[in-house]
Amino acid sequence: MAVTIPGPRVPPEGNTHAGWYERVLGWPVLGGAPGLLATGTLFDVLELPSDAGAALLRRPVSTGPVALTGRRMRFLVAAGSAEELDGLLDWLEWGGVALDLAALGAGGRITAPAPPGTPAGESPRGAAVWLRPPEQGCEALLPALPGPGRAAGPARGPDLVRLVAAAATECHRARLRRRTPLREAAGQRFS
Repeated sequence: MAVTIPGPRVPPEGNTHAGWYERVLGWPVLGGAPGLLATGTLFDVLELPSDAGAALLRRPVSTGPVALTGRRMRFLVAAGSAEELDGLLDWLEWGGVALDLAALGAGGRITAPAPPGTPAGESPRGAAVWLRPPEQGCEALLPALPGPGRAAGPARGPDLVRLVAAAATECHRARLRRRTPLREAAGQRFS
């Protein structure tokens, strides 16, 4: 993965969306409107197809904030998680399976969705949107691997292992649904 160098920070008064991210969340915003959020410092991102992401959101798995950009869903996870994805997928026995599951970590960027409550007319059609918006201090509750001597759970926050396992399963199921003709899949259930 190529490392990108962050662009200039946008002053809050020059972009109301950037102002919200900086003022409310304390997140730096790069570039012009709508702004870019840098990954790898405060959070990383698990990115997967929107059909797999929608199925993942219906499962009883804890997540952090979730954004939708076009046909991709982005799940915010703890900073440093992107480096763990390949090893975690191998450990979960998903290594070598084409899942269309990616992680953005240090040096990555995502388009900043419009802040929660932004009127629909103020965002261009197809712009990034929050499905589960971030809240102040959400970095402390992003899915992460439990550290040595610490268990995952409500006191620690969501569990990255469970989130990645569920995401891998839903990515695989979505891929199978896309490849299986409807008449063949009519009597088949992917649960």
